[in-house]
Amino acid sequence: MAGEIASFSDLQLSEEILKAVVRMGFDVPTPVQALTIPVMLEGRDVIAKAPTGTGKTCAFGIPLLEMLDPEAPDTQAVIVCPTRELCLQITQELRDLALYLPWVHIVAIYGGQPMQKQLTALKKTPHILVATPGRLLDHMNRGTVWLGNVYTAVLDEADEMLKMGFIKDVRRILNATPADTQVVMFSATISRDVEDVAWEYQHDAKEITVQAEGENRPAIAQYLLYCAGEDRIAAMCAIIDALDLKRVMIFGNMKSTVRRLAAQLQKQHRSVDALHGDIPQSQRNRVMQGFRDGKFEILVATDVAARGIDVDDVEAVFNYDIPEENEYYLHRIGRTGRAKRHGMAFTLAGEADQFRLRDIRKYTHSEMKEITLQDGRVLLEDGTPLE
Repeated sequence: MAGEIASFSDLQLSEEILKAVVRMGFDVPTPVQALTIPVMLEGRDVIAKAPTGTGKTCAFGIPLLEMLDPEAPDTQAVIVCPTRELCLQITQELRDLALYLPWVHIVAIYGGQPMQKQLTALKKTPHILVATPGRLLDHMNRGTVWLGNVYTAVLDEADEMLKMGFIKDVRRILNATPADTQVVMFSATISRDVEDVAWEYQHDAKEITVQAEGENRPAIAQYLLYCAGEDRIAAMCAIIDALDLKRVMIFGNMKSTVRRLAAQLQKQHRSVDALHGDIPQSQRNRVMQGFRDGKFEILVATDVAARGIDVDDVEAVFNYDIPEENEYYLHRIGRTGRAKRHGMAFTLAGEADQFRLRDIRKYTHSEMKEITLQDGRVLLEDGTPLE
């Protein structure tokens, strides 16, 4: 199917959606879009395994918009995702797709946003609701959200959502939709919990698997620098300066690490801000928008806080800490190399990290080129400067 689709016009989409897609700068569908859109338009359930950065939001967003009934008075589609940031990202992309469908009402509800603001938005019943599980259940319990006429329910990043302990919430949400609701699941990995939910709520689901290879694999060069302790901060700064990087993300495993890193980089007069779970949502929104707008050059973040950050021109990602989960490594480096740009990922490690590095290499089927720092330059193993 994907090989037969050369452009979005081959998908027989409405004129309004095609215009929006062109305005967004897209021409040829990604593999996950080419495989998913026709199946969803047929009304079939979907369980899709696809890596980050492959265009999943358009893959489910386009058919959702195509199937909307402008006369229906109730919410027709619900998208459930694990984090506030991803919730906001999906909402914005759907609004971009619906630019020439001015009657479409899309609402995001998530924890950390004032309840009154959400109640006001929900008074005009949205056609599409994008939500995190806990806040969606809160509104359902209040009677301000009703899913009784939802025709499609999407679970985005299903593996991460279930791993975060939302499996009971997800079941309660799906139980509130009609028995014949189209259930669509997107996941980077298909865990046992994902399989259980699929078995319970999907019927004759089309399985779609998109590998991160060929044109679908982001162009990310991966590098490894052996250094430990506080030397890692100096090493990151040296790399940033040597390569003249202007848009960088640094990942730490803990909130305390992120706070400390940001503070130390600020002392060095670096243009930096931070994202972690203790920051109020309103401030997190400002930080994310500031990074998108280029108001500062370095964003230091924890894994969960950074989910949903979709910035096309991140030049490099640094793993200050090696992630605790292999999937987190892919999510981290997937913040760069987006929109067919080339990206770089630098992992800082000590000798004791050999086993974790081996696991990551095996999981990602990729290699990290070892680098060293010398006289203000970044050198590959053969002494060639990295430029």
